[in-house]
Amino acid sequence: MISIKNSSLILLLLLYFAFIISASAQTYVGKNIKTSIFSSTPVEDIKAASTAGTAVLVTQTQELAIQVPIKSLEFDKKMMQEHFNENYMESEKYPLAKFKGTIEPKVDWKKDGEYPVFAKGILTVHGVDKPRTIAGRITIKNGIPTLGSTFNVACAAHEIKIPSLVFTKIAETIKVTIQGTLNPLNK
Repeated sequence: MISIKNSSLILLLLLYFAFIISASAQTYVGKNIKTSIFSSTPVEDIKAASTAGTAVLVTQTQELAIQVPIKSLEFDKKMMQEHFNENYMESEKYPLAKFKGTIEPKVDWKKDGEYPVFAKGILTVHGVDKPRTIAGRITIKNGIPTLGSTFNVACAAHEIKIPSLVFTKIAETIKVTIQGTLNPLNK
């Protein structure tokens, strides 16, 4: 059995090789992408965070891939984390949340600044692929890009079933925040 850590490394390497377009393309990778989720209802707020996400960015094509191991999300309450992984996300069966797409509009990767962008691609959560356009920002400082985005994920869109017994405690839409700095991959 391949562990989540090893599967993350394997996917990162596969993404890198899949994205190699030419010798002139600059590739950036992030190994500690911070991801947080938040759900708010009148009964209870639910939040979790992870720093185990990985990302690959190819500047020439503006292709971006991000993945987060579901089990890496840590909750304040252990019981909440168990229910999240076993009952809702089925983390053994669907161990990763992923996004693969392209960034628009064109970014000047050699110029420091903040760029509002959209990432258009496929978001995979709970084994369900959905086309998405996700707003975000790229900040380039000293030639190093940092990605940031906050967006919503509807549980029903990804076939995440919430039992009626706890429906008032879990929101139908979960707010996801992603942030991370990417570093040049040495060729």
